[in-house]
Amino acid sequence: MRGITETVKHLLIINGIFFFATNALGPFFTDLMALHFYLNPSFQVWQPVTHMFMHGSFNHILFNMFGLWMFGSPLEQLWGRQKFLFYFFSTGLGAAALQMIAYVFQFHSVSEVLNAAGYTTTKIIDSIAVGRLNPEWLAHVSRTQIQAAYDVYTTSMVGASGALYGIIVAFAFIFPNVNLYLFLIPIPIKAKYFVPLLILGDLFFGFTSYSLGPIAHFAHVGGAFTGFMMMYFWRRNQFNQNRWD
Repeated sequence: MRGITETVKHLLIINGIFFFATNALGPFFTDLMALHFYLNPSFQVWQPVTHMFMHGSFNHILFNMFGLWMFGSPLEQLWGRQKFLFYFFSTGLGAAALQMIAYVFQFHSVSEVLNAAGYTTTKIIDSIAVGRLNPEWLAHVSRTQIQAAYDVYTTSMVGASGALYGIIVAFAFIFPNVNLYLFLIPIPIKAKYFVPLLILGDLFFGFTSYSLGPIAHFAHVGGAFTGFMMMYFWRRNQFNQNRWD
């Protein structure tokens, strides 16, 4: 079994503590630490960081921590503690940023139409916050759009999946020909093909009504994109430093 590195071990412990606190303290702890929509009163400035250590179920944390151990340990061995942590938190923040942008677009695509029809943003938020649908809105937007705006406003984002996607991207950059296995498909796939398949899947689910559950697909894409840009920059910068011409 591959050994676990020190920083990865500490991250696993912190995630375990947060998971225990979530189950012990319930909604209070979730409201405090999960990432909420920026217009929701529960939103706090620390949540883009703390949400990375929150998980909604045992299977959720088990999957993410297994991935962190499997892909993160070899990266920390190569990079060291500081670079690994910088990369981990950067990709996690990139994941949160893209998901929030997607939420903003979904919410404001509805609120702007209703604003033009004479409904103020404050009244829209007040109605959504208590789950009360104004029937007059249906003359301007569909029930599906209103539901989407409600979901954005009330849903909180949790999990290290965005940072994990960034870590998987880095792994594929450094070990492109290592064979990996997709779930339920007993055929080895090289890391350089495995990662694009994952991201394409999240793009598909993110832009369609299909989904495998309450998953923040754009957070996955955001973490992967941030990781790709960081790896591209680091690799290019390393090449330039080693040039002799």
